[in-house]
Amino acid sequence: MEKLNIVDFGADAAGQRLSTVAIQTAIDSAKPGDTIVVPPGRYLTGALFLKSHLTLELQIGSVLLGSRVLTDYPIGKTRVAGIDMDWPAGVINILHCREVCICGGGIIDGQGAVWWHKFWGDDRQSGMLAQYSQRGLRWVVDYDCQRPRNVVVYRSEQIELSGFTSRESGFWNIHLCYSQQLHLHHLQVENSGGPSTDGIDIDSSQQVVVEHCRVFCNDDNICVKSGRGAQAQRIGATAKDIVIRECELLRGSGITLGSETSGGIEQVTVENIRFNGTGVGFRIKSARNRGGFIRNIRVSRLYMTDVHYPFMLLLNWFPAYSYGSVITDESIPAHWQTLAQGVDGEAGLTRVEGITISQVRSVLSCSEAFSRAFFIEGNAESPIDNLHFNDITLTAQEFGKIAGVRNLRLDNLQVSARQPTCSKNDVYER
Repeated sequence: MEKLNIVDFGADAAGQRLSTVAIQTAIDSAKPGDTIVVPPGRYLTGALFLKSHLTLELQIGSVLLGSRVLTDYPIGKTRVAGIDMDWPAGVINILHCREVCICGGGIIDGQGAVWWHKFWGDDRQSGMLAQYSQRGLRWVVDYDCQRPRNVVVYRSEQIELSGFTSRESGFWNIHLCYSQQLHLHHLQVENSGGPSTDGIDIDSSQQVVVEHCRVFCNDDNICVKSGRGAQAQRIGATAKDIVIRECELLRGSGITLGSETSGGIEQVTVENIRFNGTGVGFRIKSARNRGGFIRNIRVSRLYMTDVHYPFMLLLNWFPAYSYGSVITDESIPAHWQTLAQGVDGEAGLTRVEGITISQVRSVLSCSEAFSRAFFIEGNAESPIDNLHFNDITLTAQEFGKIAGVRNLRLDNLQVSARQPTCSKNDVYER
């Protein structure tokens, strides 16, 4: 078992020239059990592809800088926001691998601002977002605006990610898809802004543990999902046997199940999480054309400070994004057609059942801080079933809303909410 230093293969530690070929050569030269060492320095790179039985060690002081040129990320088969389609590779890619570890105290910096600007311009209201929205195509712009992810784990098993920092990703930071036996621990995710810059996405994967991570981003901090629409329902790859524990979540949208639920989500445990200034605490989101199920979920020991929506369960989330239009023009891109094919009728209503939430404390650091204790809207035709809150203490501005539920239990619940519930606070699109 050898250690291969990327500088010995010609990588430029000053970050002045592209080091993709040098780093990939080191990876390709490695034998099973070897370690690729990234020493202190700044290394500009396009997509890198790891292989089985390999360790990538990002030493303290090392930074992998993602190229800002899209052609440095080859197009390949992947899943993007619930749709199987062709899209650019990530900065680091673990595809069809076994026994791979990325470790160390270094940094993967996606230099994402160029991709954010492409999506929504300088003012977050222009760019491709404005162009598509004006044409009634809000539902496809996220898929047409290609943006690299920082780390992609795809159809792989026995993967460990530990110690490093992922920051400024162009799209999702760490995407785990169609994979098993994954252990993520002591990671830092830091994104200053950007659309859809989720922290950690667990997508149709099983036997996953995420622990001792700190996540600061501009969308879901940690998200569990299983594909979108008829395509994902046919594939039927469930996200299950997932544990999220001992994490700290700062800016972002908290721990989310959905909105891609078509393959089903079950047997998820969330415990001992601290939130500070997070948009949402625990969230379930879906739409009326997703289908699938969310069941057997256990959430406990959540400690929240200045969280806007401690509990948000919405089954008709963000219609402008969630519902595509059926287009008969055969010349449109294949992924548009896939997006337009939701799960029809009653089968499209996500079945949510067996959710237990206990030992939660939510406080406000000042009286002016906004917080809505509950924002729960299930479907009247298929209500959220067997939702149990136990040992909950919340301080909020407004109580909120609870509707579309069946067999709701509230045990040892204490809520302080001095202001009336205001409808203007019903909007939360992230």
